[in-house]
Amino acid sequence: MNRAEAKEAGIVRVGLIGYGYAGKTFHAPSILAVDGMKLTVVGSSKGDPLREVFPDSVICAVEDVPTHDEVDLVVIATPNDSHYPLAKAALLAGKDVVIDKPFTVTLEEARSLRAIAESEGLLLSAFHNRRWESEIVAAKEILASGELGRVTHFECHMDRFRPNVRQRWREDPGPGAGLWFDLGPHLIDLSLYLFGMPKAVSGSLAAMRDGGKTDDWAHIQLIYDHMRIVLNATLLSSGGAPRALIHGTKASWAKYGQDVQEEQLKTGISPRDPAFGIDPTMCVVSDGETGAKREIPSPRGNQKGYYEGVRDAILRGSALPVTARDAVATMAILEASFESGREGRVLPIPLTDAEKAEWA
Repeated sequence: MNRAEAKEAGIVRVGLIGYGYAGKTFHAPSILAVDGMKLTVVGSSKGDPLREVFPDSVICAVEDVPTHDEVDLVVIATPNDSHYPLAKAALLAGKDVVIDKPFTVTLEEARSLRAIAESEGLLLSAFHNRRWESEIVAAKEILASGELGRVTHFECHMDRFRPNVRQRWREDPGPGAGLWFDLGPHLIDLSLYLFGMPKAVSGSLAAMRDGGKTDDWAHIQLIYDHMRIVLNATLLSSGGAPRALIHGTKASWAKYGQDVQEEQLKTGISPRDPAFGIDPTMCVVSDGETGAKREIPSPRGNQKGYYEGVRDAILRGSALPVTARDAVATMAILEASFESGREGRVLPIPLTDAEKAEWA
């Protein structure tokens, strides 16, 4: 079966590169749960053990996936500094591409991939699955309701308690390492998704843990004309605080508790399970005039919605759920936040006039 025959049959043949935490926990389960997607090839150094996990898939070396004849869509879930060369090879081989965050390790690499995809007429997307988490679905709904009035403040945290430094590439100095490179793309993308393009960024990053070699604490402000966004990530936070918070001229909204999907996926629960994505924690709206609080059930999360959107873009020509425009903008803000932290000053977003116009 070639690509045209697969499309005619309503099938997207997927080649997954990398079966570490991201590939195993997020990508493979969602791909397998989406009707019309077939995991035909898995590229990994794990080799033979994966043949038992994926008996119907070809198991091969990582470098063989971008040009494999049985692949239409290449999904890249490998260490950050390998994203660009693997994606470039796949695009030049005529494959559509999904890249786990961070999209690349530099803004120029992101622009280069976008240019190649556009010149080849191929689809290119960043895997920002957090848009489908319960608090972001809930935030989208409360914003659409208008109940908060004019929004002045959005705050989102990805805080964890991991006090011990581990020996792994994410925590060793190098391209794309550190907490903010890991979690920052999620938080930046969520901000763009909900509120569009800011005017400037202010960043502060630090290594707070004993023996830390890369940043494990980040506090970033995105600056808009009449609003501020605060993004926070740390590996030294225990207890409880709002996961997401919105203040407006009429009311405030808060969401406590982490979305359940990652923990469910880690325990082997399929995205097809009726209990998948059901978040038991509540959202709270606080009225500005009276101070009265009202609880709202959290909506169900559904991360496989990302891959359903990618499938529909390939087979039906619909819009990608996360575009290359989004990926480039996220990388621009990520890069500026690091520079802002180093220089200790507010910086503009380093996009071209044409790139900014896409967000107008």
